[in-house]
Amino acid sequence: MNRRRILALIGTAIASLVLTISLPTLAPSPVVAQSNTNLLVSAAASLKDALEEIKLLYQQSQPNVNISYNFGASGALQQQIEQGAPADIFVSAGKKQVDALEQKGLLLAGTRTILAKNRLVLVVPKSSVGVTSFYNLKDSKIKKIAIGEPRSVPAGQYGEQVLQKLKLLPQVKSKLVYANNVRQVLAAVESGNADAGLVYITDAKISDKVKVVVAADEKYHSAIVYPLAVLKGSKNAAAAKDFAQYLTSTQAKGVLQKFGFILP
Repeated sequence: MNRRRILALIGTAIASLVLTISLPTLAPSPVVAQSNTNLLVSAAASLKDALEEIKLLYQQSQPNVNISYNFGASGALQQQIEQGAPADIFVSAGKKQVDALEQKGLLLAGTRTILAKNRLVLVVPKSSVGVTSFYNLKDSKIKKIAIGEPRSVPAGQYGEQVLQKLKLLPQVKSKLVYANNVRQVLAAVESGNADAGLVYITDAKISDKVKVVVAADEKYHSAIVYPLAVLKGSKNAAAAKDFAQYLTSTQAKGVLQKFGFILP
């Protein structure tokens, strides 16, 4: 009997030990804490500096989440996603691009929100003189005006709307030089390859080679908003949702404001 009781006690102890060891592996661990979780964020080029800084802050608490960015024109990024290019999160500089993806059922339900807002401004090289308003774009000394390609670059779409409202477009159309994204517009003005350009205030703030002439009246163009959403095709949806939520956190909002973005 004693021998049987001893064997039974040993068996119970072993079973308890096995159960104790197994429990941690049975309990689900947070997705964002898993090693080698990779996220790809397709985002408007104008967000580059702010999102790079936000990424560093996020990875302080989530070091195992590797975030890569694909920056470009919102329209081009939209087309890439529609054609099946991998991405977990999309942040556009315009509502139209996210609307298109939503209509095609490519967004994860309940994840769409507005990240920030912006202002459109007219900029000229730092050394430029004599340009004080949009109407100076008609002047003969203004040879080239850089603007985003309106069909794919929201800043170009907003810029064209402003020129139309001010009845300037027919007079300056021959001067327009189209760029693939808003940062290329900024670079053209910085280098002197363009005498003026239409960019966001956030782009102008990061450059010491251009100066702001005037901000466009917001009634002359569509609202400049940055919608974001997690994509239905994400292979790491839980981690993507976590980062998307962080982008709207108090800490992330502080970074966006620092770079000149307007909170929604």
